[in-house]
Amino acid sequence: MTHVTEMGYATIGVSDLDAWVDFATTILGLEVMPGDNDSSRILRMDYWHHRITLVEEGSDDILSIGYRVAGVEEFRALGAKLKEAGTDVRVGSAEEARSRRVLEVMFLTDPNGFAIEVFHGPLVCYDTPFHPGRRMHGRFLTGENGFGHCLQNRVADYDEIHAFYTLLGMRGATGYKMPIPGFPEPVELYFFDCHNERQHTLAFGPPSEKRANHIMFEVERMEDVGLTYDLVKKRGVPVIIEPGCHANDQMFSFYFKNPSGFMTEVGYGGRAPTGKSEYHERDSFGHAPVMENMGGFMVPA
Repeated sequence: MTHVTEMGYATIGVSDLDAWVDFATTILGLEVMPGDNDSSRILRMDYWHHRITLVEEGSDDILSIGYRVAGVEEFRALGAKLKEAGTDVRVGSAEEARSRRVLEVMFLTDPNGFAIEVFHGPLVCYDTPFHPGRRMHGRFLTGENGFGHCLQNRVADYDEIHAFYTLLGMRGATGYKMPIPGFPEPVELYFFDCHNERQHTLAFGPPSEKRANHIMFEVERMEDVGLTYDLVKKRGVPVIIEPGCHANDQMFSFYFKNPSGFMTEVGYGGRAPTGKSEYHERDSFGHAPVMENMGGFMVPA
């Protein structure tokens, strides 16, 4: 099993930490805890010590994503595999691992220049149950599938991206060839799964200024998608994509802008990967773009 098993955590650089704290608690329902200094906060959504670290440094973008491997043996084997393939890998210090609340971590960069962290042994705080920032009908769907998925705006050629993430043990292919206003040809979106029950963990869209297009959080009950939508509308948070259902993961969801200017998706009911490639040209229903709020966004999946 020399492959990553899930997306474990992410670090986001933000320009307005207070706005993110308010957004995370009152809109998303995440638990906010102090970070390692006054310029950081951690976000919880289950028993893990954290799933997201917010760092006030101004980029308003994803700084790094941490992918988990099962244990020590898998960590060593994947590191050796990456080095044999010519990938520049650095094993982190004990202090770097401690700051991430993991047993070991290694650092590498994907063909886009995006920072990747591979780790094992996260700190699981079973003595400190997750306490949502506001009322929820259920909980976030995490467990063996990681905390959600992320769509990034690629820079590199898809073949380079595919070769790199295949080294990490992910499985990927084109998932959509989608006609989008403003693009002369259908836009291809590429999706990768980690051999778990989440239909995709990682996806790539067309090049853009930001690394992040959106991060998705999945909830256990559809009522929490509706509750989040009501809160977003009540608070005047810009909705980017109206509620609807995807064709690839068949998730019911909607998209809205977070304080860093990229999108957050909240969804329910995603299917497991089939293990076979297929592509789609449009979603099942809904997901109409709110044109006055698009601001250069493409229609995501």
